[in-house]
Amino acid sequence: MLALALLRDPRYRTYWIALFLSQLGTWMQAATQGWLVLELTSSAERLGLVVALQFLPSLLFSIPAGVLSDRYSRRNLLFITQGGMALLALSMFVLIAGGWVRYEHVLVFAFLYGMFNAADLPVRQAFTVELAGKERYPGAIALNSFGFNTSRLVGPALAGLLIAGFGLSWSYLANALSFLPLIVVLFGAPNPKVEAKRDGVLREALEGMHFVWGHPLVRQVVVLVGLTSLLGMNFQTIVPAYARLELKLDAQGFGFLMSAVGLGSIVAALIQALASRARPLRAVLGSGLLGLALMGLALPLPPAWVAFIFGLAGLGMITTLINSNTTVQLLAPDRIRGRVMSVYSMVLLGSGPLGAYISGLLIDTLGARFGVAVMGLLTLSAALWMSRFPWPKTLAHTPPPTAEPSVPPPQVASD
Repeated sequence: MLALALLRDPRYRTYWIALFLSQLGTWMQAATQGWLVLELTSSAERLGLVVALQFLPSLLFSIPAGVLSDRYSRRNLLFITQGGMALLALSMFVLIAGGWVRYEHVLVFAFLYGMFNAADLPVRQAFTVELAGKERYPGAIALNSFGFNTSRLVGPALAGLLIAGFGLSWSYLANALSFLPLIVVLFGAPNPKVEAKRDGVLREALEGMHFVWGHPLVRQVVVLVGLTSLLGMNFQTIVPAYARLELKLDAQGFGFLMSAVGLGSIVAALIQALASRARPLRAVLGSGLLGLALMGLALPLPPAWVAFIFGLAGLGMITTLINSNTTVQLLAPDRIRGRVMSVYSMVLLGSGPLGAYISGLLIDTLGARFGVAVMGLLTLSAALWMSRFPWPKTLAHTPPPTAEPSVPPPQVASD
């Protein structure tokens, strides 16, 4: 199994553990931020606005970040993005611990944090291919997704305990400290020379977009991810609003629901780790499962059943994301991978601002149960619409040789 083989590689294992710790802190902070906004405002719409501002930079800056990723050392760029996010988290810790935090501070923090994250994601994805090697990348993305979603499971639960026992500020401090192991690991990571033609930022950015639009399967995947992210992946708005406004749970109960999403996500990551291949058909099936799960939240259910449904939603979401990401990475030519992944990141995260705000507005207008159910119905409708296109069951690992729009269809292996 490719994922286990990577863990036997000392260099990649150290990187993976450090990345896991960083992601654990990130999920603790994300859970705490939702609870902080609801304590300050008691409004799902205001929370949606915070989430929207955090993901807005992905819409604005992902494409330039992809160009930077193909022009400059990805390791050095990661020093900047990881260090910047650590300093921002430390600043929020000081504001909250000192009793000075206001809703406007959270808005500014969310936007600035989103700027660094928008630059970090395409760079980190391309850096992972450098570190793992393209032939081992399907195992790397399954392994990374497992770590990401384990942190999604554990982080909110830890945040709930910290909030209940010590207050809101400590999750931000934990996140600031969680970046340090990864920064240390990066000092010992390889730093290959990036050989990219300097054709101008706009021309280089358009080359990545040209490839995405010109390759039929990549185009389908990116459209599917955009629609699913816009309509169904707004858990940073949906879960805290549903927990506080519908179920009347405390911080620990909220952490429990967020962890349920993470548990379902882990199951999806394990399934993909066993497969160790990109399976594009599962991407559209996962989107449909996500929509069905959110529709189920229209029922008046006890917290345990709500947690189960959120687990199914997490399973559907990660099934879509893992297979989508692996498909795009395997089909992207090496020399423009950063730019291709920046388009993917822009669509994935850039659709979040509008989706988060719509989710919050629907919850405030229709109530948590029916507001979430409407988003689920829209997600399912989008998945059914995308299912009209051909989706290969399994994708071979051979990428297309060029980035021209006449790229041939991907090789498809038997299931």
